[in-house]
Amino acid sequence: MGFIRAYLRVSTEEQDVLRAKKEILEFANSFNQTIASYYFEKFTGTSLERPELNRMLSEVLPGDIILIESVDRISRLNSDDWQQLKRSIQAKGVSVVSLDLPTSHVALRQQNQHDEFVGAVLKAVNNMLLDILAATARKDYDLRRKRTLEGIARAKASDPSKYQGRKRNKTLWLSIKKLLQTSHSYTQIQQITGASRMTIAAVSKELKQELNHETRKTD
Repeated sequence: MGFIRAYLRVSTEEQDVLRAKKEILEFANSFNQTIASYYFEKFTGTSLERPELNRMLSEVLPGDIILIESVDRISRLNSDDWQQLKRSIQAKGVSVVSLDLPTSHVALRQQNQHDEFVGAVLKAVNNMLLDILAATARKDYDLRRKRTLEGIARAKASDPSKYQGRKRNKTLWLSIKKLLQTSHSYTQIQQITGASRMTIAAVSKELKQELNHETRKTD
């Protein structure tokens, strides 16, 4: 067995980070295993463009274990993207252990605790269940997104004046503006703030409008 690397998708709140780390650490301890490194991801699981995921995949070695809280923490991807991610993981020669997938826990035990045949069977079953859970995670995400959009449509139809959409995070927007003004790239801003590229683009557009307005005032 190689190193155990914990991959955690978290919110921007420190409390969420501490909770997730505590839970996964207790799980590893129950198998008398030590976590070598942590990767805290603030990006959505619906995209392959995740800095911490890509950093982890660049650092793992054959025999390492990727430890996650649940399958939906690593994948709410569509089918093609999930297969691409799975191929990347398999090409690295690493295993995925998920707290919510008991068949995967065997990877945390010493190799001499089960024979080669049993290990091969469990690996096949585990891969199948990973596919099922990944598909379920994507389906749940799509369903929630559909219901959200339907709710928005109903709210707009019933009283357009009352529907204001999601409130702007003023603190986040101000932080992004400052970073844009100091020539940070979109990728750097994503890594620092956890904001989506869409949000950064919206802030950039507003900033340009403000600059144009100021320019016209001075002319």
